[in-house]
This record gives sequence, structure tokens and C-alpha cells, in this order.
Amino acid sequence: MSKNRIEQARRMHRQAVESKYEGICNIYEMMSVTDSKTKITKQAETLVLEDVNCNLSFCSVQPVVKSGNGSKVEQKAKLFLAPEVEVKPGAKIVIRQNGRTGSYRRSGIPAVYTSHQEIMLDIWNGWA
Repeated sequence: MSKNRIEQARRMHRQAVESKYEGICNIYEMMSVTDSKTKITKQAETLVLEDVNCNLSFCSVQPVVKSGNGSKVEQKAKLFLAPEVEVKPGAKIVIRQNGRTGSYRRSGIPAVYTSHQEIMLDIWNGWA
């Protein structure tokens, strides 16, 4: 198979994967921000990527688990994105899909392919 045909097949595969994207996500990171008036630098949640096409897939839907004095909600999800999108460890990812909005954090190292990447997510529970 010639190199051109392989590249063409990869482009077609990527188009097929991306045609399934039903969500949009915003990606936030904690960054040092300096106040222009006070010149004080502090950590602040900062939007680094906006309106990125994606698809959220749920790996497991668990019932609420009682723990100690309260209940714990667990959910494992997988985010599909274009391979060139970089999501740093600990980033907050807000996803809008199917009329709902959810906040998650990157929990694993992405599996990056030529057509897409897959990132395991956990429910967002605040900055560490």
C-alpha cells in the first residue's frame, strides 16, 4: 500500500471518528496571574482552550456509595478529542453534551492515536 493511500485512509478514519463528536468542552488550568493594579501574583483558574469539539463516553455508571457520614458519587468516563489537543494532568474539563454540562478532571495519561485521543476522566471535586 502506498504512503498516500495510508495517509488518505488515516484522514478518512479521523473524519469518521470526529463525525461522532456531540460535545463541546472548555479546558481550565491553575495558573499564576498578576493583578495589574496591585501587582500581586496569585493562582487562578484560567481558561486555556475553549469550545473544543469532543465526545464524552461513560465507562461505568455507579450507584451512590455510602461512605462514613455521607455518600460518594463515582463515575468513570472517557473523553474523545483530536490528537493534537493537549490536556495537562489535573486540568479541569467542562463538557456540554446532550443538553447537560458536567465538570471533570483528567485522571490518566491519554491514549493518543492518529485519528483521536482518549482520556480517562473523574468527576471534578475541586483543585488539589
